[in-house]
Amino acid sequence: MTASLPATVLPPAAPQSLLTLPALPSTHVTVRGLSKAFAGKPLYTDFNLDLPRGQIVSIFGPNGCGKSTLMNMIAGLVKPDAGEILFDGKTLRDTGIGYVFQNYRDALFPWISAWDNIAYPLRRKGLKEPAVKARVDELVALFEIRFDLARYPYELSGGQMQTVCIMRSLATRPEVLFLDEPFSALDFEMTLFIRDKLQEAHLATGVTMVIVSHDLEDAVFLADQVLLLTRRPTRIAEIVPFGLPRPRRAEAVADPEFVRVKAHTLEVFRREVNA
Repeated sequence: MTASLPATVLPPAAPQSLLTLPALPSTHVTVRGLSKAFAGKPLYTDFNLDLPRGQIVSIFGPNGCGKSTLMNMIAGLVKPDAGEILFDGKTLRDTGIGYVFQNYRDALFPWISAWDNIAYPLRRKGLKEPAVKARVDELVALFEIRFDLARYPYELSGGQMQTVCIMRSLATRPEVLFLDEPFSALDFEMTLFIRDKLQEAHLATGVTMVIVSHDLEDAVFLADQVLLLTRRPTRIAEIVPFGLPRPRRAEAVADPEFVRVKAHTLEVFRREVNA
């Protein structure tokens, strides 16, 4: 495994020049001067962050602190009031991203098969059918699919639908993959399965991943870095590194390093909740 480089908290940018804070080496996503308010109440103000290339960063914090909002601003789903977000110095328009939505039942097209859902973004890019089939076959092999992808989404279990969503998000080989609560509606067996497959996809592709989680164990388990947020107006409370080698199996939750990191993140979380 490559050495884990931390996401980095930087001081507030001067409003007149966001670019006076250069991205650090090995940075993939650069956030400068990000601001967002709802109903006149600030959520983020002059927020700066560097996210490292090829790492998995989990976002965790108190309820209402804007975890999903932060990820969605970076992913281009929510428009910030101010600020700049770059991917290797490029804008979002020039960057390939994938997104796994929390509500997978609404994210899949119910009128086409699971296979065609996975193939959809490839066809949108104009790939010929042999190339589409080859890429879907790669994903089927990676995820060791044992259910019938010719079925429609509503004929699948929740875990199977979420698996299809993740496969679709990886189909175009994105540079950055965003996952909003990917385990929230899964039973324990499927949670273990998806954890394994996300790690295998990460090891195989090196894709940068950003995960929002409301479950502390999930937030720590996959992460190279846990980005802990404060109550609103939201700042970064701490960035906690977790360097346990991959692949991490279910037994990793008993590893002393996992126990230590989880306990520390819980301590920071409680401090912020009670602040």
